[in-house]
Amino acid sequence: MAHIGDKEYFKQIGEIKFEGKDSDNPLAFKFYNPDQMVAGKTMRDHFKFAMAYWHTLCGTGGDPFGPGTKAFPWATSVDPIQAARDKADAAFEFVTKMGFDYYCFHDVDIVDEGDSSLAEFENRVQQTASYLKEKMTASGVKLLWGTANLFSNPRYMNGAASNPNFDVLARAGAQVKIALDATIALNGENYVFWGGREGYMSLLNTNMKLEQDNIGRFMRMARDYARSQGFKGTFFIEPKPMEPSKHQYDFDAATSINFIREQGLEKDFKLNIEVNHATLAQHTFQHELQVSADAGMLGSIDANRGDYQNGWDTDQFPNNILETAEAMLVFLKAGGLQGGGVNFDAKTRRNSTDLEDLFYAHIGGADTFARGLLIADSVINTSNYEDLLGERYASFAAGIGADYVAGKLNLGDLYNHAQNNGEPRQISGRQELYENILNQHI
Repeated sequence: MAHIGDKEYFKQIGEIKFEGKDSDNPLAFKFYNPDQMVAGKTMRDHFKFAMAYWHTLCGTGGDPFGPGTKAFPWATSVDPIQAARDKADAAFEFVTKMGFDYYCFHDVDIVDEGDSSLAEFENRVQQTASYLKEKMTASGVKLLWGTANLFSNPRYMNGAASNPNFDVLARAGAQVKIALDATIALNGENYVFWGGREGYMSLLNTNMKLEQDNIGRFMRMARDYARSQGFKGTFFIEPKPMEPSKHQYDFDAATSINFIREQGLEKDFKLNIEVNHATLAQHTFQHELQVSADAGMLGSIDANRGDYQNGWDTDQFPNNILETAEAMLVFLKAGGLQGGGVNFDAKTRRNSTDLEDLFYAHIGGADTFARGLLIADSVINTSNYEDLLGERYASFAAGIGADYVAGKLNLGDLYNHAQNNGEPRQISGRQELYENILNQHI
């Protein structure tokens, strides 16, 4: 796909192509072949890969111990609208050269909020959205989802929809309306809520029930407004256990699913699962996918990884083949994602300061997911994995076990069966065999 725009920031980079696993070209896909069919879909359709505006274009490498290390050429203008346009030029050049079809953004990613009034910020977002629309029309790139950043500004230090001050909650609602308007104007396919500060630091000064109910009211208002404006996409909640809050209300998939059902949002909301958030909750990525899939709420994925020796959100690009292959087993057996795609919510490391590093990182992430998908598909279709799993639960597929599953038994029936059957036979779980099967296909 040709570069779109007057300014070119990655002049040394051409379109990234699939060259196969034997290629030694660092600027080529080794496993991600967009047109390759796997389990009835192309890889492109399975993944719907997206670029995260915030990390790719805004992540300068700053951390608590020092300022950023990356001076991006699209971040030089002091005029906020011109800066937003320059950033959009870089965004669409990058996405089209990667061959991806989607991008994602927070409102303050696409244009700087600064110290502007609400009216001025809305004007900035509208102008920037108009420019993004032009870029999308010219390139064919689409918006996977939009969202509002309700956690960075000091006004949200005590939360947004959970804030004890109604004035702050109302300001957050106005910001969500602006972000929804932009998402709808750009034909965004989904909208995400991540409650970065929707939680508590101490229960001593927290009315937890009021705060959670207020979040539910807030989300219902957002849903109703969006539907009234013709938005037909899916809303996602993105679970995370803590950081920056001590305890966030969207702790993990199970907690978020309970909240969705309790607040009557189940017809409109699903989950956006992030790998690093799963591990911060002391779960695996595949566990969170399975919990979501079992509830019919596996909507989208933010692809990254954490550092297993570091207890915070490092947002590194995915490269763990075993982890991703196990996750893709869940992914395929669930029938894929409902509405969303795979967004690379990941950032290059602080010491990766060349513009080429952005390409290396996304190429590696796409190849990791593609390789995991191929491995999972091979395990399902060319090994005895499914047969072994069926055998392990065979006692529920026929006879009295099938009656139990069908709800035909009572506790007395279980008692009588146990009396007549004697001590149950010990049956091995064969865990190492299952692990060997997966490793064999890697």
